[in-house]
Parts: sequence; structure tokens; C-alpha cells
Amino acid sequence: MSRPSTLHLPAGPWTTVLDCLCGHFPAISRDCWLDRMARGRVLDEDGQPISPLRPYREGLRVQYFREVANETPIPFVETVLYADEHLVVADKPHFLPVTPSGSYVEQTLLARLTRRLDNPHLVPLHRIDRLTAGLVLFSANPSSRSAYQRLFAMRKMVKYYEAIAPALQAQSFPQVRRTRLAAAQPYFRMQEVAGDPNSETAIEVLERRGAWWRYGLAPVTGKKHQLRVHLAALGAGICNDPFYPNLSEQGADDYQRPLKLLAQALSFDDPLSGQARRFDSQLSLEW
Repeated sequence: MSRPSTLHLPAGPWTTVLDCLCGHFPAISRDCWLDRMARGRVLDEDGQPISPLRPYREGLRVQYFREVANETPIPFVETVLYADEHLVVADKPHFLPVTPSGSYVEQTLLARLTRRLDNPHLVPLHRIDRLTAGLVLFSANPSSRSAYQRLFAMRKMVKYYEAIAPALQAQSFPQVRRTRLAAAQPYFRMQEVAGDPNSETAIEVLERRGAWWRYGLAPVTGKKHQLRVHLAALGAGICNDPFYPNLSEQGADDYQRPLKLLAQALSFDDPLSGQARRFDSQLSLEW
């Protein structure tokens, strides 16, 4: 079973929790919420089922289980590269989300690893895009989680990516790109805008093959779609990217055309032992 999502009820004119849920999630029908409540799939902060008549209270913590009918299996398998009492490191395949979102609940790296390792305490310490493959680090133990989270907050987690994208003969490498990223349209895209930089990526060329080059990317910051936007802005949108530089017509995933972006390495000093650690993906990008 997947873990529940959480909502702290917002301010509003509702009489019951049911009314609030219907108002907050207009895409989910009232009948659907009634069915979930009848099956004990909507819980309060104490883990007790919420009835349709439960009075609304602003700030009440409600837990609910997301459900997707006929969720499509993703035909790629993750690999667990390392696991101990504190950390799990996994190689995520292309097309698999890290956490539940949209039409993905059970077909996520988190749900798969929770079942596989029988550990309901797993929490991803960072994210990579659904279309990106490679390393994802998970906390396996709530008692040590904050120590590892601080590595990311303090930028002491060194991340390294590889990408295959068009050649940039007119550019000099290595180079560092610092720009300001902001939301674009549609809502899931990002763009570079004027203003103080809030994103930074070191870019180098690892291999040249005619019109296509293999780039090494070291992000200092972790903005949404940062690497994809930075390369596209230079004129080298990553191979098979459906969002950048131009938005492709959205359709079913084409498993024969994965995004050529790989989270290749993670390195850091372990906050518990002080040991220098490095993990490398076993995946590779095919030309």
C-alpha cells in the first residue's frame, strides 16, 4: 500500500471536511471522496477514519491515499546500489517518477523501494526529473535524516550529470552559467529571465562526436529543470527533450527516445562518520 499524502485544511467557508476536500480538489468528484471515506482511505492526524459529517476545522491535518485507476506499469527496473540503516542509493531508470504525482502513485521509485526494502520510513533526500535517469539518495532512518538533508541545504552534496546534446562550436568550455530561472508557460516549464542569478551550473565537454557532444554538468544550485534550461539557452537542447528549447506535442512516452540526461555521481562527506563517500551510476547514455 502506498503512503498517504497530507493536507492541512486551508481557510475557507466549508462546513465539513468533505466539503473542504471537494473545494480544494475540484478534479476529484464528491462521490470519489465519499467512496474513499467509506473504505477508510481518508484519515485524521491520529490515523482515525474521517466520516463525511466530520466538521471542518482550519489547519486540521488530513491524510488521504491517492488512487489512480488502471495505472500504467513502467517497464524499467530500478537498481539498489547501496543500502544501510541510514541511506539507500538507487539508480532510477528513465520515465519513472521519484515520488507520487499526477497519474503516478505505485509506479514511482519511492513506492517500489518502500515495498522492495519493506521500509515505510524511506524519504528521498532530493529529486531528479521523471525523464532523467540516474542516482537518487534516500534517507532510511528518521533519526539521522536531518543530518543528510543539511548536506543539500548547505550545498555540501556534490552532484554530477552527463548529457548528450548538439555541439556548441562557438562556445568556450569549460564554462559556468549563472542565470535567473523563473516559471514559464505552460506551468511545468522554466525559463531564464532578467535579474540576479539564482541558478549556477559548471559545464564541460567530455566527448565530441560530430554534431553531438557529451557534456559534463555540475549544478551548484538545484532549480527545477536547471540543466535542461541552461543547455537549451546556450543553443544545445538535450537530445529527446520534449520541453526545451521548444515544447513538443504531448503524447504517450516514447520508450525508444529517452531524455539523454543522467545523474551520474554523488559525493559528500558523511555527516555521521566523517568518511568521504562517492556513488556512481551504473547506467550510461547511448549515442
